[in-house]
Amino acid sequence: MSQAAYEHNGQQVTAAQFYAIACDPKRSVAVEACAGAGKTWMLVSRMIRALLEDDSPQPHEILAITFTKKAAGEMRQRLQEWLAEFAFATPEKLEQELIIRGLSKEFLSRQNLDTKNGLQTAYSLPEQLQNLYQKTLSQGRGVQIKTFHGWFASLLRTAPLSVLEGLNLPANYTLLEDDKLATPSVWRRFFGTLLKDESAKNDFEELVAEYGKSQALKALDEALSKRVEFELADAKGLVDASVPHFSVHFAEFAGESSPYDWLATEATKQKWYGWARVLGGEKNKTPVKAAEVIISAFEKTSLEERFTDLRKVFFVAEEDRLTQHLTKFPAAQEAEIQLKLLCGAIAQHAAWQHQQRMARLTRLLINEFGNLKRQRGWVDMNDVERAALVMLSSSELSGWVQERLDARVKHLMIDEFQDTSPLQWQALYAWLSGYAGAGSKPPVVFIVGDPKQSIYRFRRAEPQVFIAAQKFVQDGLDGDLLSCDHTRRNAVQVVEAVNTVMLQAQDVKQYSDYRAHSTEIAVVGSVVRLPQIERSSQDKSKDKFADDSAEPVWRDSLTEPKEEVEEKIVTLECRQAAQFIQQLLQSGKKPKEIMVLARKRSRLSLMQTELQSLSIASQQPEKTNLSDTPEVQDIIALLDVLVSPTHDLSLARALKSPLFGLTDDDLVAIALAKKANSNEDKFRQNSWPNSWLSLLQNSELLRHEIQMLGAKLALWKSWIDNLPPHDALNAIFHDGDVLARYASAAPATRRESILANLNALLSAALDIDQARYLTPYAFVRAMKAGLSAANSDGESDMADVTQTVKSPMTSDDSAIRLLTIHGAKGLEADVVIILDTDAAPSAAATMRTLVDWPGETETPVSFVFLASESRPAPSASAAFELEKQARLREELNALYVAMTRAREQLVISSSQPRYANGDSWWQRMQDVAEPVNSVSTEPVNHLNPEPVEGSADAIELWVLPRIESTIKAENSSINMPVSIEFIAEDAIENVADTDESLESRLGQAMHRLLQWADLTQFDTVALEFNLSNQEVKQAAQMAQRVMAGEGTWAWDETIVGWQGNEIELTSQGKLLRLDRLVRRKDTGEWWVLDYKSESQPQNKPELIAQMRAYLAAVKAIYTGDTVKAAFLTATGKLVEVI
Repeated sequence: MSQAAYEHNGQQVTAAQFYAIACDPKRSVAVEACAGAGKTWMLVSRMIRALLEDDSPQPHEILAITFTKKAAGEMRQRLQEWLAEFAFATPEKLEQELIIRGLSKEFLSRQNLDTKNGLQTAYSLPEQLQNLYQKTLSQGRGVQIKTFHGWFASLLRTAPLSVLEGLNLPANYTLLEDDKLATPSVWRRFFGTLLKDESAKNDFEELVAEYGKSQALKALDEALSKRVEFELADAKGLVDASVPHFSVHFAEFAGESSPYDWLATEATKQKWYGWARVLGGEKNKTPVKAAEVIISAFEKTSLEERFTDLRKVFFVAEEDRLTQHLTKFPAAQEAEIQLKLLCGAIAQHAAWQHQQRMARLTRLLINEFGNLKRQRGWVDMNDVERAALVMLSSSELSGWVQERLDARVKHLMIDEFQDTSPLQWQALYAWLSGYAGAGSKPPVVFIVGDPKQSIYRFRRAEPQVFIAAQKFVQDGLDGDLLSCDHTRRNAVQVVEAVNTVMLQAQDVKQYSDYRAHSTEIAVVGSVVRLPQIERSSQDKSKDKFADDSAEPVWRDSLTEPKEEVEEKIVTLECRQAAQFIQQLLQSGKKPKEIMVLARKRSRLSLMQTELQSLSIASQQPEKTNLSDTPEVQDIIALLDVLVSPTHDLSLARALKSPLFGLTDDDLVAIALAKKANSNEDKFRQNSWPNSWLSLLQNSELLRHEIQMLGAKLALWKSWIDNLPPHDALNAIFHDGDVLARYASAAPATRRESILANLNALLSAALDIDQARYLTPYAFVRAMKAGLSAANSDGESDMADVTQTVKSPMTSDDSAIRLLTIHGAKGLEADVVIILDTDAAPSAAATMRTLVDWPGETETPVSFVFLASESRPAPSASAAFELEKQARLREELNALYVAMTRAREQLVISSSQPRYANGDSWWQRMQDVAEPVNSVSTEPVNHLNPEPVEGSADAIELWVLPRIESTIKAENSSINMPVSIEFIAEDAIENVADTDESLESRLGQAMHRLLQWADLTQFDTVALEFNLSNQEVKQAAQMAQRVMAGEGTWAWDETIVGWQGNEIELTSQGKLLRLDRLVRRKDTGEWWVLDYKSESQPQNKPELIAQMRAYLAAVKAIYTGDTVKAAFLTATGKLVEVI
């Protein structure tokens, strides 16, 4: 394992020779290097060398490109750290750093000898290196380190208007970073266009009739995601040609309009009759029956039925081959050939029809999406790449572009080149190859990557591009090819395991071009496997695919959770892995040295739950959306129920969160109380009947502490109803001690990130859509969808869906990292645990596209709409086989990436799949992994590992003494306790200010009681409006007179068919809020009702004007209905406004 594998243009070289070429800034080089070889180290070292050349470029003339903002940030950070380190290094250290970057000692010494002749000395190079940090800082403009999209976007910003017009892009645009946020908005437009276009409508209806609505929409969504490839192929007529007509693909059917017509010819009929005579003479019953079916089939007039009968009797159900009982009869074998040909022609015809239909619908869908983007002023990343390709490949624009690029780019360096898409490469190729005809000097190019780590095909990455780029560097730029299979990361046994697994796959033709790796690391390391979680016989009996003849067992859903077999097995696997991690921590391993990998994030979430039960901190760095974090989801659930009071599940989540801390038993008690209270009048007459929120404010069946939450929630709801989202949320944060409660409940290692996320949520209320049009409802919708949009369904032109709301970036060295395989790329850890390694085989997918785009071609060479992978069209069979090979290679690439993250120990974990998969990761790795002694899978509560270094002390919440007072409700002998748990220091707009007049506060309190239609909420209004016991009684009496006076019918369910409180309307740009809007059952009249504490509001012109505005707004909505308006006064009068 000590022999390094370094090659230059196919010839083995030493490590020193390899790095001398790789870091030489005068050479164009393409480097293929294995995991852990130091690819980014080479790229940044090359930057350093370029800045030290005699004719060194300015820092901004070096362009480095990578694929993620995170990778670009890490590259930038490494460059800055090196320059800062070199600024204070000794001459000996500097000289050594130059030597390992390809400058030999002999070269430095020779420079020393020529000092008198004015040449640079060996001392001068280290001195330049030491001064490089100061030099780059003084020049102001640093090295350009960008993502592909970032660089292309910068090109687009300088594009002439003619380019934008040619691509139908707006001159003033907003960059749409994730088009998944915008695509939902196109469907309404698309369906509207279908209704106007009869032929398109027929296409869609036929698609739905053939495959169902869900599959039809899935096909169109897939097409929209591949719109760039579709448009490029369609422009050259390749889409229609990718699936030929059956009469073209099968010469035997030339001239036929339908493949079934072949069964109508006399020649075909006589052939089948001949086979029937032969089969009918057999002694076996099966061929005799087949002969009878042939005769009866050709007596039918329907050609489709004729084919169906023949296929059913000759072929197995799911495959186009003879049934086993007919294989030994020559006549059946001859019929099989003809029937297979017919089946192929029918399948080809169906595929051709699907291709043509989908092509027409896709053109329409893409056109509508383009119209949507132009209307909204959006440019997505596909547009950016297309524009870059046009600008870099156009003969008319090439001089203009190169003039600008030459002034800025003398060195082009690309990291992780295996992730490049064909479109990105074509843009680069067009730019770089343009220098050949111009006779000018191109930039020096350095690309580095590893095709074995190409795992982003879903993002259009194509491994063939790397091969095309290598060829261009060598032939087009007269450059060098380097390869390195020597890692500086993995321990000996880890590398041996990787070699064994990959070479075994290569031996059976599942992989190619893998070369055995060597390692620089002397540590032996280990590869181990945890015991596989097996399916017990009991689990198998519960399997939905197993025999379900056993008597069903009923369960109480309130007290016994539903248990799925798959969930149980997955949970046991995660529990076992979590307890293994606990053992590692107790043995002295640091959390930051452990990484857990899985294919899916759902598995990581279960793993996080199991770790949390052991009080082990963990984090999922890929969960960058603020709405993905549990603490933010808790607050959103709270806001959701305050906005929509009937959302009981949201309230249940909020009640169980650290906000209130209720237990499962408490939630069960509420559910049972709801059932018991469902028929009570006061419960049904509430504004939110049959809801938990109503129950908390009415039910005496709940314990006192739970009842008191109703007052708190009612107060918070009043803020949500009357304040902007940020102000209401800020008030809730203060009143509920939200940050303190979460700090107290959070593990010390996660406290900082949790509080950062909660504060970020508060900021998001101001950031989303600039808070100009944001309502609480829209805020909840936007956050639940994870979008920074005021309206997440995309129906509002005001919506800004250009980016998601991100959570603050925090790094926690005292937490276990939980990552997907894709998210772990570029990372490493001492111990890596891979979950879910024995997954069942993937089922055949439906409604996919097959795109063949070789790296060297300008556009795709074929584009196929594939309805089902289980039965591809005959013309697409070869392409689909290539696709399956590419998927298998990517699957092995993902395994390679996962295994090579481990520095010292690789741990594999699995649960037994429902169906065996001989090619699973577990099957490939189990022979190279040593078994681990049994690890418990029993649930364990609060088994704390050894304290993690740097953890903070627990936070204890201080609770002020409860202040009790009593207020007697009118006409009631019950004394109602008032709990004042918190008095805010910072008054907010909706909370009564002591400077307000008593009359004003009494009027507001009356409104609040009428809004709730509940005159017993004395404690809430007393706190909200700063009223004494007597004053609260006075407000309640006013409200009671309103409800019992001339307008009492407005609360009578036998009279009122529809009712609503605090109705918001927008009229002539102004927001109007109606106290109550009802519709009478008997007359159908709408009544706008406005509560007034004064006795004669009709005498105030401004109030009359306000009511008339309400009246006009409602009439504008219900144009054909009678609408009336009236004041309801505190004296019980109903005063109609004409």
